[in-house]
Amino acid sequence: MTSQNDLARAESLILEIPDYPSDGIVFRDITPLIADGEALRATVDAMIKPFEGTFDVVAGLEARGFLFASAAAYASGAGLMPIRKAGKLPRPVVKVEYSLEYGSAVIEAHGDFAPGTRVLILDDVLATGGTLVAAHDLMNQLGYEIAGTAVLFEIEELGGREALGGRELHTVFSN
Repeated sequence: MTSQNDLARAESLILEIPDYPSDGIVFRDITPLIADGEALRATVDAMIKPFEGTFDVVAGLEARGFLFASAAAYASGAGLMPIRKAGKLPRPVVKVEYSLEYGSAVIEAHGDFAPGTRVLILDDVLATGGTLVAAHDLMNQLGYEIAGTAVLFEIEELGGREALGGRELHTVFSN
C-alpha cells in the first residue's frame, strides 16, 4: 500500500532543470525517481490504482511513458502496448498525426489486440495534451476501449487537461 509519505518522497526525487532543452523551459528529470525502486513502485502503484480491474492492456507513449507502462503492465498482470513515433514499428500500423507548438508529429501502434480490449494509457508528463489526445484517437481507430489515462506529472498552466475534453485523467503529481 502506497502512502502519502512514499509519494512525497518520490516527488522530491524529480529534479527541475531550468532552460532545458531551450531557454524558458523547465525540464522535469525523472531519472532519480526511476532509479529508486521504492519511489518507482509508489508512483506506478499510484498511477494504476484508480483503474484497478478496468483494463487488460497498458499503452505507454514513447519514450518515458514506456518506463511506467512496462512497470504497470507487470505489476497488474496486463499486456503492454507501445505507442511509438513514426517509422519505429516493423509491421503494418495505424497512425495519427497531431499538431505540436512547432509543427506536427505522428504516433503509431500495431493492432495486436481484439476490438473492445480495455486499454489504460500512461505517459510521464501532461503538458499541452496533444500527444495524449492523439493516443486516444489512435486507440479509437484500433477499436479499443479506453479505460482511462494516467500521467506521472501534470503541468497545469499548459492546459493539457482541457485539451483532453473531459476524458478520464489521473495525475500523480501536478504543479
